[in-house]
Amino acid sequence: MTPLRSAYLHLATVAMDAAQDGMRAPDVAALGAAVTRELCGSWDHPPPCPLAPHHTRPEQKGDTVTLRIIFATEPANEALVRSRIDGALRQGSLAGPDGRTSHWTFLGGGPGELEYSEAEHARRLTDS
Repeated sequence: MTPLRSAYLHLATVAMDAAQDGMRAPDVAALGAAVTRELCGSWDHPPPCPLAPHHTRPEQKGDTVTLRIIFATEPANEALVRSRIDGALRQGSLAGPDGRTSHWTFLGGGPGELEYSEAEHARRLTDS
């Protein structure tokens, strides 16, 4: 029998660096891609996510981005998933498929509380 997954929220905050080419805004999507690459091995993979199905929602205010990362995993893997999320963001950069590299500074991360509006999404992740 497979252990049941539980849903969790991880909050992480980063400061985006200014665009390197002086023309484009920093790519906030790179943050979610970095998390997906760390948890799944690639940001482009068929479902399901092997360790923790997840969803990343950025909330940007100026150069500061708070990531709300909903993930589902077995309770025994919760700390590992949180550590891997923070580790991915501590790397501070990601080269995208277009060759563009986004840069940021990891400011911190830790557990958060799921909002009521996130409950249905969390349920879908635990079922996947």
